[in-house]
Amino acid sequence: QVQLVESGGGLVQAGGSLRLSCTASGRTFSNSAMGWFRRAPGKDREFVAGHKWSATFYADSVKGRFTISRDNDRNTLYLEMNSLKPEDTSVYYCAAGMVLTADIDEYNYWGQGTQVTVSS
Repeated sequence: QVQLVESGGGLVQAGGSLRLSCTASGRTFSNSAMGWFRRAPGKDREFVAGHKWSATFYADSVKGRFTISRDNDRNTLYLEMNSLKPEDTSVYYCAAGMVLTADIDEYNYWGQGTQVTVSS
């Protein structure tokens, strides 16, 4: 079993930055594929970024603005978000699985989410 707890969300103006954190417990964090997803009001949950070992990849909508990273000593996953846009407003979730993929169904464990709101 894996427990994931996100933090770091909040309200920010367009063009600003936020850093999300996701602390994991209950499993070997360093061997897991980790992902960030988000769900905007009225929309489906979508992939944002993924990380396993030294590999990372991003959704086209955030490429060049967001950076995913992890600290295995602290069992923590991060999402650095820069140049935020109003369309980035969503609940952001971290997730853990075995395979590095954008496929939501491949992630077995999920956090409760943290709200990010970007004002124009």
